[in-house]
Amino acid sequence: MSKAVSYVKLLLLLLCIGKAFFTQAQQLDMAVVLQEATENYPRIKARQAAVESSEREKRAVSNAYLPRLSMQHQYTFSTSNNVEGAFYPNGITISPSGGIRTENVDEGAFGSFTSALLEWDVYSFGKLSANTSAARAEVAVSKIALDNEIFQHQIQTADSYLQLLIAEKLTHIQQRNLERAAGFSEAVDANVRSGLRPGVDSSLAHAEYAKAKILLLESERHENARRYQLMELLGRDAQMESITIDSMYFFHELPDVAEADEPSLNENPLLQLQLAKIAASQQRGIAMKRSFYPAITLVGAAWARGSGISNTDQAYRTDFSQGTEYQVHNYLIGAAIRWTPTDLAASRNRFKKYEHIVQQQTEQYNEQQLRLKRQLRESEMQYELMLEQANTAPVQLTAARQAYLQANARYKNGLTDLPTMLQSVVALNRAEADMAIAYSNVWRSLLMLAAAKGDLSDFIRPFN
Repeated sequence: MSKAVSYVKLLLLLLCIGKAFFTQAQQLDMAVVLQEATENYPRIKARQAAVESSEREKRAVSNAYLPRLSMQHQYTFSTSNNVEGAFYPNGITISPSGGIRTENVDEGAFGSFTSALLEWDVYSFGKLSANTSAARAEVAVSKIALDNEIFQHQIQTADSYLQLLIAEKLTHIQQRNLERAAGFSEAVDANVRSGLRPGVDSSLAHAEYAKAKILLLESERHENARRYQLMELLGRDAQMESITIDSMYFFHELPDVAEADEPSLNENPLLQLQLAKIAASQQRGIAMKRSFYPAITLVGAAWARGSGISNTDQAYRTDFSQGTEYQVHNYLIGAAIRWTPTDLAASRNRFKKYEHIVQQQTEQYNEQQLRLKRQLRESEMQYELMLEQANTAPVQLTAARQAYLQANARYKNGLTDLPTMLQSVVALNRAEADMAIAYSNVWRSLLMLAAAKGDLSDFIRPFN
């Protein structure tokens, strides 16, 4: 029996070790989180699809250089009455054909018509090249928009990661605070029961314990909210799974950032995207300006026609095989130039439209540049202040711990009252939280500094 119990204990021990190992293996560090967010987030996948879409559009525009071959074949049953005179083929008019007679003939006959038309715009005075350049510019906009989307999403994900870290840390701090309050409440109750302390001390200790529990519950709520937010940014379903992140050394070390030259904002993805939009609008304007230019086209055509009406004696043959047998065939080769000069006013107005769009986007670029410069200065200032606060926080924590130990000892020896003791507990809890928040704020300030620069290398370098 004892041997069976030993086996059960061994099995439970192995299961616990396996579970702990699995949990440790599932911990996500910053580098893994950023990679997963980049690969799985739906908005980034949508941007990737937009890049593929613009690539296909560019290829479609480039296909305009190729010759166009149109083919058709038809069978008809119709009458053959015609009169002299011209008509305007406005797109819905059926081509008249047949002989000119003194009276209409209502008898119909079968017919057939087959044709092939080859057209090739060999020279368009820059229209095709302008359209191709505009399509390439749209591809560039899509690609840079994808890069900017990835960059902005990585910033948001990294900040969410840091917020979850500090939420977990504060939950741990409030857990320790609750344990202190519970132990203190039990000691006070024992002293009250023995008559060494007044009953009001027990009530105050219980109130402090309840307050500590409320703070823990609030911290747990905040932690879960931050975890759900990070899972959303990772493209995970919060209802299906959970995640555990690696605190690494965020609350033990401060970032060591080397002094760099004056940062340039020209490589910021947001500004790069705006410059690409300006270039695309300029190319679209050029394409619109050249849209009214003529085009020189080489033409080749061949067609054959059959009819149930004889082309020699106008005799009607109503059977299908006689009517659809080809009677004549033709071919055509040549060159043509097509031009609609009245489109000049419209194309000029559209060109002016894009000039104003370029001006609008240029001013938007200037606005974004001013905003990023302001954000860069603010981020530098905040980083320096947060770093100074983090260097000062350990002094506060050490003093709060000493005050708590002294107040606890004095209270146990009857040298101080309970409110003074509780005040030291509150000061210690606040100092522990301030210490964690100060370290977290340094890392978040460094992240905001990297976001303003448009370069995450300084922020990611410690993790690599």
